[in-house]
Amino acid sequence: MRRLRNVKIVATLGPASETHEMIRALHEAGADVFRLNMSHGTHDEIREKHRLIRQIEKDLDSPIAILADLQGPKLRVGTFARGEEELKDGAAFRLDLDPAEGDASRVCLPHPEIFAALKPGATLLVNDGKIRLKVENCSPDFADCRVITGGTISNRKGVNVPDVVLPLAALSEKDRADLEFACQLGVDWLALSFVQRPEDVIEARKLADGRAAILSKIEKPAAVEAFEDILEVSDGIMVARGDLGVELPVAAVPPIQKRLVQRCRAAAKPVIVATQMLESMIESPMPTRAEVSDVATAIYEGADAVMLSAESAAGHYPVEAVRTMDQVAIEVESDPTYTQIMAATRIAKGDSIPHAIVAAAREIAETTEIKAICCFTQSGTTALLTARERPGVPIIAMTSLRGTARRLCLSWGCHCVMTAELERFKGAVLSAVHAARTGGFAERTDQVVVIAGVPFNIPGTTNILRVAPCDERLISNTDPG
Repeated sequence: MRRLRNVKIVATLGPASETHEMIRALHEAGADVFRLNMSHGTHDEIREKHRLIRQIEKDLDSPIAILADLQGPKLRVGTFARGEEELKDGAAFRLDLDPAEGDASRVCLPHPEIFAALKPGATLLVNDGKIRLKVENCSPDFADCRVITGGTISNRKGVNVPDVVLPLAALSEKDRADLEFACQLGVDWLALSFVQRPEDVIEARKLADGRAAILSKIEKPAAVEAFEDILEVSDGIMVARGDLGVELPVAAVPPIQKRLVQRCRAAAKPVIVATQMLESMIESPMPTRAEVSDVATAIYEGADAVMLSAESAAGHYPVEAVRTMDQVAIEVESDPTYTQIMAATRIAKGDSIPHAIVAAAREIAETTEIKAICCFTQSGTTALLTARERPGVPIIAMTSLRGTARRLCLSWGCHCVMTAELERFKGAVLSAVHAARTGGFAERTDQVVVIAGVPFNIPGTTNILRVAPCDERLISNTDPG
């Protein structure tokens, strides 16, 4: 299913979007990737969503990526005798390990690992940062705090600890069970929540054992600090601005977003910008102007994908939210300024033959009447390198591996097409021409660039480029391979 844009759209499924009809409508409206939030729903419910997506994929003959988002270690306070309490600015408040119900002076925080890491002066944020506490005194089983910003605190509200790298594994026991379930189910991407260090990603990669690509969610200051090392061991990144905006000053989030997107593009790894992109569309059929600008900004920055969370999972207008993102992307990408930004932020990489070939393909496509770049890929690397170039023509990513096609649905500009295993380059050229014409990318009188590796079906062998006519009768019998 051809899109008229390059940036991809990730839609979260939930109560508002769990039927066959709604999931299909979301895909037809523009959703390229479906996110399954492992924090909500039973395994049986998630299995049914997965089945419906795969059925729609088969019916429409259109590869669809499925991303399973692991919950991660959730830190929450205990319960209160009255359900909630009002904390006043300047008041004393204790967090401890006592399981007794809390009151206006204390509450249980059943996480000894937090107390082990805390130091006087550390900040604790409760309920998405609405309540701010500063630690004055602490021990392995309590923390005496001063209320800096008061408010209503109630049962099981979340706690953030922005100043401290917590000795917490990124994968809880629930996450490990969910990871194995998702891999057996056959998801394409696994998103890791609350990553703090590269070791968190390495652990998940070992457990996944190649069955799914690993996407790290950047939502903690520690992850921002260790970003280069985390990026190196990840297959993709999500800039999760929700918790990131809680643990850091909100004014710091936009430049961090821009920097992380640029680093991902340089590494040729897909990056999603997420959280509150069209938040008002949970209740309204129209977004705010600020939200539209937010989506546009992520696209101008070069993000591979933008994501809907509650807008598509629980909102009243899920299809309209996807259509809005689709329309914004089309409008932005038709702006000459967008093309100029993509060219100005391109990072030259000439340290290998594949890098040189994809750069040459982009240069040829942009300076002649080429209609598309057709790249054959096994692991997906050639398509990712081509996408990093941000060419001004469509990228047709051709592969015989369905898993590769699905994973590339997250990558900028990649129109994924399944093809048979090939042995000769002439067969690749004919297959590319057929895909370009049947997909509506080119006519018989047009030309395309074909990138491949000879011998075929061996990852990392990209070594050949040809400008090919879209008239099969003009394709020479003397092609290499």
